[in-house]
Parts: sequence; C-alpha cells; structure tokens
Amino acid sequence: MADARGAEAINMRRIAQELNVGTMSLYWHVGNKEQLLDLMLDAVAGEDQDADTSGEWQEDLAGIARRERASLLRHRWMLDVIAGRPPLGPNGLLQIERSLASLDNLDIEPRLALHILTTVRTYVTGSVLNELTEITVEQQRATAGLTEDEIRAGMSDWRASLHRSGLFPRLVRIFGAHIDPDAADIRDERFEFGLACVLDGIATQLSSSERAVGDG
Repeated sequence: MADARGAEAINMRRIAQELNVGTMSLYWHVGNKEQLLDLMLDAVAGEDQDADTSGEWQEDLAGIARRERASLLRHRWMLDVIAGRPPLGPNGLLQIERSLASLDNLDIEPRLALHILTTVRTYVTGSVLNELTEITVEQQRATAGLTEDEIRAGMSDWRASLHRSGLFPRLVRIFGAHIDPDAADIRDERFEFGLACVLDGIATQLSSSERAVGDG
C-alpha cells in the first residue's frame, strides 16, 4: 500500500479494509501504527541481505550505497517515516553489522567506522531526496498535460529572462550548453560521480590519519 500510494495511505482502518477484517483484530499482531511502520522499515532492510562482498572497502561501500539508493527509490515512502526511527529491528541491525564488516580490513577505531558509514548514508539519502523532487516535478508536468514542446518553450522563456536580468551569467552558460541538471537520463551518472567523490574523500582522510599516526 505504501509503495503504491505513499506513507499517508498507511492507517489501521484502511489496512483492515484491504484485508477484509475488523480494525481491532489488527492489534493482535501490532501494538499500533508506529510499531507497524517500524516493522515495514525492518522488512525493507532485509531485502538485500545476501549481496556479495569483494573484501575491498571502497567497492563494498559503493555496493551498499547503490543498494540503499535503489531501495529508497523502490519504497519512496521510507523518507517520510525514517526520521527519528533508529534501525533497531533484526534486519536493520544485520544491515549495520554487514556494513561495518566491509571496513574490517582498515583496522580503524569504531568511532571512525561509524563516521564513514554515516557519511555514505547521508550522501545517499540527500541524493535520493533530490531525485524524488525531480520525479515529483515530472509527475506534476504529466498531470498538467504539458507536452515536451510546451516544456521546452517554457524553459526557453525562463532562460531568456535570466539572461536579460544579467544576474545569472553562469547559469545562463550552463543552460546555453543544453545541460539539464535535472535530466532523468543522467541521474545514475550524477549519483556515481558524487559517490566517487565521497569515497575518494574518505580514502584521502584515512591516508591523512595514517600519516599523522606515523609522524607521531
């Protein structure tokens, strides 16, 4: 239901209607809606538990990031309910355990390992949030019945107004190069570029830490 209609579709009465049971009978299985949401998140966390690992931390973290992105795009309601819900279910804990295991060969302190995982997850969440914003705009255009020609004409008029203002020369150059920063066909490319930057930055930070220890 959440995948099809969003997080707002989840309430006990509607679920009971879908199952053709009485609403109160659901409470034999879950204490309340909040517990149900916790179980839903944990079910999603268990979807990719059998993913292969390489033993190379950057490759494995990249795989984790890609799977997390795919999961968030597949279950778009998650971003609406994930805040304030620590992943303490069994699948969520196993997911964290396996993510930490990808860093075993680095022989680093637990605090640093957690910082690394948090950094990667924060990048993924922010990237997906941006993607979902773009998808929402696309859906709104489709709902409004706008044709591709009408969209291009509107964008052309907007670019012309930016140019006339004289305030946005760099943006005008980007649009003049026919670069659409929200283009659906380059979302994977943009995600991979950002992910590489994050992982390279982590590698640089680790090297700096090792040098500092050696100098000490």
